[in-house]
Amino acid sequence: MKDLFDKIYADKGPLGKWADKAEGYFVFPKLEGPISNRMKFQGKDVITWSINDYLGLANHPEVRKVDAEAGVKYGSAYPMGARMMSGHTDMHEQLQNELAAFVQKEAAYLLNFGYQGMVSTIDALVSKDDIIVYDVDAHACIIDGVRLHAGKRFTYRHNDMESIEKNLMRATKLAEKTGGGILLISEGVFGMRGEQGKLKEIVALKEKFNFRLFVDDAHGFGTLGKTGAGAGEEQGVQDQIDVYFATFAKSMASTGAFIAADQEIIDYLKYNLRSQMFAKSLQMQLVEGALKRLDMLRTMPELKAKLWENVNALQSGLKSRGFDIGTTQSCVTPVYLKGSIPEAMALVKDLRENHGIFCSIVVYPVIPKGLILLRLIPTASHTLQDVEETLAAFSAIREKLETGVYKRLTAAMAAEMGE
Repeated sequence: MKDLFDKIYADKGPLGKWADKAEGYFVFPKLEGPISNRMKFQGKDVITWSINDYLGLANHPEVRKVDAEAGVKYGSAYPMGARMMSGHTDMHEQLQNELAAFVQKEAAYLLNFGYQGMVSTIDALVSKDDIIVYDVDAHACIIDGVRLHAGKRFTYRHNDMESIEKNLMRATKLAEKTGGGILLISEGVFGMRGEQGKLKEIVALKEKFNFRLFVDDAHGFGTLGKTGAGAGEEQGVQDQIDVYFATFAKSMASTGAFIAADQEIIDYLKYNLRSQMFAKSLQMQLVEGALKRLDMLRTMPELKAKLWENVNALQSGLKSRGFDIGTTQSCVTPVYLKGSIPEAMALVKDLRENHGIFCSIVVYPVIPKGLILLRLIPTASHTLQDVEETLAAFSAIREKLETGVYKRLTAAMAAEMGE
């Protein structure tokens, strides 16, 4: 019999195997200073493009004032206990009501964390006789929620309507045998590519198939739509999303999340979401802070306008310089380059050390071998000067990548290390 830990000693995993070279710099980096467009990394000033603070609320003086006052008033513990037992307040209900109205739904329910809430919501919505149909590029929280499902699940090719329809046909045939229903899950905005889910086309399929639509709109909430209600509003189908999910960790610059739907659906979920029934309530400091942030989303459209000024300047600048940013339809700005993992590490180090640019790096196994994805997240806190400096830096690093500078550099380093 093997020791349980044998596999850990033998294989650190596709990302873990790089830990000795990457940890503290490429993964688990430490950004310091107030959350803003410019922060410090290892003592150097850098333009930060990796913070999901879309509307610039994280360090906004009005937000910090409310957060601080709420902390003094309530501390960081109140209310104690789970919502069903002793952790329920008028303020929680007020935030739920205001969130529901903002995203044009009858009711909403607070979640302690987005990841945890998504997993638990999927678990509560389906039974073993039901079938889940979901996008192959869905976020990890969706995938983990689907893994809990005791019934059948089908994945469809990313945003591929033919594949969606094919899998709905398969799900329908199976549901007719099991006596179950069908839950289709899409993201409002896919956080890696920046593409919006094809919500308008998906809801049109309700004329042919009997299914319910669950949308994870973490990146669309607050950034898309006339009022900021998200990808469904942007595409004119918000009312046809059966269960809507968003997190406070992006536009709201806080902790927590919520789901919104018809009143009867929310009534069911709040009595069956295990992650909320058996976990401490979202503390009052966060609830009061979220109310302030939501009010700013409603009453300060200039925040979203500034965000999109920066988004358009960055994305149009990259495209005009010949960079491949895929088919993003949101603030998420991916830049695709060709190169190995060692080249990617050299490239990112050059960006941070010599150009003062900090952005997220994504490599295999998250994306195919031979590709490098640099993901930039513009915010309302950025300036057009930030954009210009970044465009110049990206032009410089692309030239080094294409002329083999990083390849020669990594080869020399490997030779010195005896690899």
